[in-house]
Amino acid sequence: MAFVTHLLAHNPLLMLFAVVALGYPISKIRVAGASFGIASILFAGIALGAVVVTPGLDPVVKKDISREMKLIYELGLAIFVYAMGLAIAHSFWASFSKEGIKKNAVVAVVMFTSTALVVVLAKALRFDSRYAAGLLAGSFTNMPALAGVIEALKRTTSDALVIAQPTVASAIAYPIGVLVPMLSIPLSRRIFKVDLEREAASLHGSSAGSSHLKARTIEVEARAAGRTHVDLREQANCKVVFNRLRRGGEFFLAPLDVALEEGDLLVVVGTPEDVERAQAFLGRKSDIALQHDISEYDSTRVFVSNHDLIGRPLRDLQLPEKHNCMVSRLRRGDVWFVPDADTVLELGDRIRVATARDNIAAVEELFGDSYRELSEASFLTFAMGMALGLAVGQIPIPLGHGIIFKLGFAGGPLVVGLALGRFHKMGHFVWNIPYSANHTIRQFGLVLFAAGIGVISGEGFRQILARNISWLPIFMASALMVATVADTLAYWLGHKVFRIPLSLLFGIVAGTHTQPVVLGYATQQSKNDLPNVGFAAVYPLATILKIVLAQALLAMAL
Repeated sequence: MAFVTHLLAHNPLLMLFAVVALGYPISKIRVAGASFGIASILFAGIALGAVVVTPGLDPVVKKDISREMKLIYELGLAIFVYAMGLAIAHSFWASFSKEGIKKNAVVAVVMFTSTALVVVLAKALRFDSRYAAGLLAGSFTNMPALAGVIEALKRTTSDALVIAQPTVASAIAYPIGVLVPMLSIPLSRRIFKVDLEREAASLHGSSAGSSHLKARTIEVEARAAGRTHVDLREQANCKVVFNRLRRGGEFFLAPLDVALEEGDLLVVVGTPEDVERAQAFLGRKSDIALQHDISEYDSTRVFVSNHDLIGRPLRDLQLPEKHNCMVSRLRRGDVWFVPDADTVLELGDRIRVATARDNIAAVEELFGDSYRELSEASFLTFAMGMALGLAVGQIPIPLGHGIIFKLGFAGGPLVVGLALGRFHKMGHFVWNIPYSANHTIRQFGLVLFAAGIGVISGEGFRQILARNISWLPIFMASALMVATVADTLAYWLGHKVFRIPLSLLFGIVAGTHTQPVVLGYATQQSKNDLPNVGFAAVYPLATILKIVLAQALLAMAL
């Protein structure tokens, strides 16, 4: 054991990956459907740091560990928040719609109320602002908020014990911040007595995508003559895309503005539920399955890598008119979407395109269909965006009375990521990166941060609990109170005041805790994708508020 600890102490990089190797398998263990995810690496880092960084360790070696782990967690933090900013930019700016404002109002009220409650608990239980900031971050399971607090502390002190205090409170509170919102989901369903299946059916227009789309040929009946795609969406609240249409002896790709005629055979693509509604609105299922007829038109799946198409809505691309093709399905990550005229393509999207059989090669060339070209281009813009974000983070912002505020390694890249992600591209520079690459980069950054900050905090964690073990029940009870009050307020305000459907509210609660584990449980319980819609709508604001409010707590003299 002495040999192992000596080896790890003198090889910080080896210790880093030992932490990841220990923590990652634990992150996959599920109990009652829940796991701690990346937080398991934080716990492993704290444990290994407490064992390796002992009081008798050479001060020079201890300083080397601290310096290298600081660089690692700062790098991981910057990578994570910048990539996250790019990923959530669309949802963030869309959240300013009327419905988005209602959802985010719930988050804002909950977060400010929870912050006030933490202040009251800190004064009553007599713990200082550093513990309070960590308690808020842990109760809402938000590592970027914890990172912002630690970064702010590092600007004022180098005392490892002081820097460890937020991490201690956050690590103790974290499990409570996962379990309470999960338990609130079945409990709220019983209290409000909502039929989630019927609720989802009434909200079929709201969708964050689907794991499955289908195509069907519909024979248009006389009652639907003259109807258009707009009528289908507005009157039947049905989101499908038109594909091929046979009218008499003519066979062509159906533009969205086509006025249907009796006897038309129309191929529609959408979720199984929306296809059924489209059939009920337009006519009956045809005995002829045109979607399988490839005599004149066929479909191909291509990978979007052409930078000239990024950031522009499909209506501006005029695909049917200029290129004799149309996008019938779009896959981003693990989810299929039904595109419409406002859909904006992103790098890495996988799309199914319907076109004439002799036009397939031209379509593939149009969209790019090149993994290599995409990977070569994205690193340049990623580095440029990161550099800009880190520079913005160092700009001093005077707040008056001699107080200077900096966005730092957390805020700077996040703000720049949100801004650049909003515009997609500037000139020849495409800022967004493919979903899969973004997800991998975020995970990698978060792993580096969790491992690095865990190791740095291990010694302080051991010393704090050794001096006063009562902090363990104090912070657990405090987190239980904060999370319970927060979720109770969210359900009451969201369902009773704003009349937000419960399935959407599940996602809002998960988003308030910025907790994917809770989101997965909510989706499993509701058996629909509405929680994903609520989660995506509030996740950006919830993350930003936690970063700001946690640092505001830190600045208070509690």
